[in-house]
Amino acid sequence: MFVNFLRCKMKCVISQDIKAGAKLIRDGELVAFATETVYGLGANALNPEAVAQIFEVKQRPYFDPLIVHISNVAQLENITLGLSEHARKLADRFWPGPLTLVLPKKKVIPDLVTAGLESVAVRIPAHPVARELLETTNLPIAAPSANKFGNLSPTQAKHVEEQLGSEIKLILDGGPCSVGVESTVIQCAEGSPILLRPGGVSLEEIESCIGEVQIARIEDHAETNSPLSPGMLPKHYAPKTRLFIVNNSDEIPKTGRNGLLSLYPIEETCLRGYQFSAKEILSPAGDLKLAACKFFTALRNLDKAEIDNIIALRMPEKGLGRTINNRLERASSS
Repeated sequence: MFVNFLRCKMKCVISQDIKAGAKLIRDGELVAFATETVYGLGANALNPEAVAQIFEVKQRPYFDPLIVHISNVAQLENITLGLSEHARKLADRFWPGPLTLVLPKKKVIPDLVTAGLESVAVRIPAHPVARELLETTNLPIAAPSANKFGNLSPTQAKHVEEQLGSEIKLILDGGPCSVGVESTVIQCAEGSPILLRPGGVSLEEIESCIGEVQIARIEDHAETNSPLSPGMLPKHYAPKTRLFIVNNSDEIPKTGRNGLLSLYPIEETCLRGYQFSAKEILSPAGDLKLAACKFFTALRNLDKAEIDNIIALRMPEKGLGRTINNRLERASSS
C-alpha cells in the first residue's frame, strides 16, 4: 500500500542554488534538476516515502521502475551487487553520460524504486548541476523525467514549470539539455547485454564497445505491465495533438490543419509542395545529434501551434535517428 500525499499548490522557485536543492532532497522533498538528457524529478532513492511522491506528482504507475543517479562508480558498491565485464566496459567508456545500466540490486534500494524487480537502473549524469547536486547530498537520487507521466519530456526549466510548477518547491536550472533525449538503457544483470531503451548513446556506439547486443521487444513486457526499465511502455512521450508518422503525402490525414516535424526542409523530402500550417525542421544538415537535442522542444512548439495533427517524417534508422524514431512511435496516434 502506498501513501496518498495531499499536496497543496505551492510557489515553485527556479534557481541555481544547489545547497537548497540538496537540503530539500535530504529532507524527503522533491527537486527537479537539469541533466544532459532531460530534466529529472529527484528524490532520495533510499527513502520510500520521498520516492512515493515522485509517483504521485507525475501520476506515474507504480509498476514502472525509476532510474537511480549516483555521482561516481564507487557508489555502486552501496546499491548494486557489482558490474559484469560488459557493464564495466560500458561504464568506463560512457560514464558520466547518457547511459543507464540495469544491474542486480542490493536490498538497500526500496522495491518501490525498482517496481519489485531484483535489478536497479543506474547512471552517472554528466551535467554539472546534476553532478554537484549528487555530490552535495551524498545520496543516490531516483529521478525520472520531470513531467506528467506519458507527456513530452522537459529539456528546459520552463518546461518543468509549465507541468509541475504548482507541485514542487524547486527547479535547479542548468539551461537547455545538451543531449535532449533520455538515456540509453542496457540490461547487464545476467547473460548477454540487452538494449531495453534506445537513447543518448547510439546502438552503434554500444556495439563498438562490447560487441552485438540483443534488442528487447517492448510488446513482450507491455501486456503484463512488467517493464524491465523506464521508457518501455508502448504509449509514452506524447503531445496532446495527434501525431502521425508518414512516408508520403497519401498518408497525411485529409482533414484539419497539419504541422510538420522533419529532419530536413520540406523541399528536400517526399512531401515537397505540400502546405503545412506550422513546421519544425530539426537539422537541415542532417545532424542527428542536433536533431535529438531539438526534438522535444520542436514537438512542444507544434503542440502549441493550434493545429489538428502533427505529421512526422521518420528519421534515418541509425545513430540517434533510431532513438528519435522510438520516441515518435510511442507518441504516435497511428
